[in-house]
Amino acid sequence: MRSNDPFLVALRDTVRTQRALAEKAFAQVDDDAFRRPLDANTNSIAIVMKHLGGSLRSRFTEFLTTDGEKPDRNRDGEFVDDFAPGAEGRVQAIAAWNAGFAALERAIDDLTDADLGRTVTIRGEPHSVPLALSRALGHVSYHVGQIVLTARLLATGEWKTLTIPRGGSGTFNRTMAATWTKPTA
Repeated sequence: MRSNDPFLVALRDTVRTQRALAEKAFAQVDDDAFRRPLDANTNSIAIVMKHLGGSLRSRFTEFLTTDGEKPDRNRDGEFVDDFAPGAEGRVQAIAAWNAGFAALERAIDDLTDADLGRTVTIRGEPHSVPLALSRALGHVSYHVGQIVLTARLLATGEWKTLTIPRGGSGTFNRTMAATWTKPTA
């Protein structure tokens, strides 16, 4: 049963928001740009997705009962572009991404309020469940930022802004204020 704990509700929503942000960004690049690193010391969008998907799959499969670094994970291999050519490579990267997020979202949804007091291990190091989840959110957000920036720099055509457009804060704030429910005393 899905917990209504405020931390887990906020975490679930934030993970979904971060995921959607990255997906809207990488949808704006063609297959060539999707696989192109910015330079020799950076990773392509496809590689970042493969790595994050692999990390999340490892950490959150059997989250409460097994170490977060699974024996079948090949972290170094996550940074190798061994995707098929063209559009099929994008499909493979998205599949790794989806598998990782599915494991994370399933783990969050399966947690109970009592599970928040438990301890899990990652590479043998004990972590409270909230700490492991917070670290995962930080990791997701870090790589989503990389994906968004890389996509923005490599996108061809007109970029579709993912958040509030430049110069649009006032309009956005007025729109939001008109929809806020005022607390009653």
